[in-house]
Amino acid sequence: MSFSILKQIGDAQKKQSIVDVRSGDTVKVTQKIKEGSKFRSQVFEGVVIRVDRKESHTARITVRKIASGVGVEKSFLLHSPLVEKVEITKRSKVRRNNLSYLRERSGKSARLTSKDFDRTAVNTLPEVEEQPKEEPKEEPKTEEPKAEEPKEEK
Repeated sequence: MSFSILKQIGDAQKKQSIVDVRSGDTVKVTQKIKEGSKFRSQVFEGVVIRVDRKESHTARITVRKIASGVGVEKSFLLHSPLVEKVEITKRSKVRRNNLSYLRERSGKSARLTSKDFDRTAVNTLPEVEEQPKEEPKEEPKTEEPKAEEPKEEK
């Protein structure tokens, strides 16, 4: 298989538009969870400590939060159908992509300095223009020569 075929298959699996998430963002990720035969939505809010393969169909973010004094990390595939929505609530100034040093820190030393950003503009997904599918071109019908009718003789 050639690389171009694999790329086409991967691009077909991508969501049309996703939010531009960066390391240091505080996000709310809404995820579908299946319990028995029913689905419910669950929100996971925390700081993005890692962004992987941003342009790929396997783009992933790792989100960390503190729950009951224990650090909890969860990875989300951005193009997964189970991830319903990613909303950025706060954007911070960071100088690296992988913020793994936050794992050893707690309290004030784990704080990130926030920076101003337009929350509505960042969380608004761009309108995706649907490209009209090309209809198969119909070949002009050529008229078949009609069989000559026999002339009636008198």
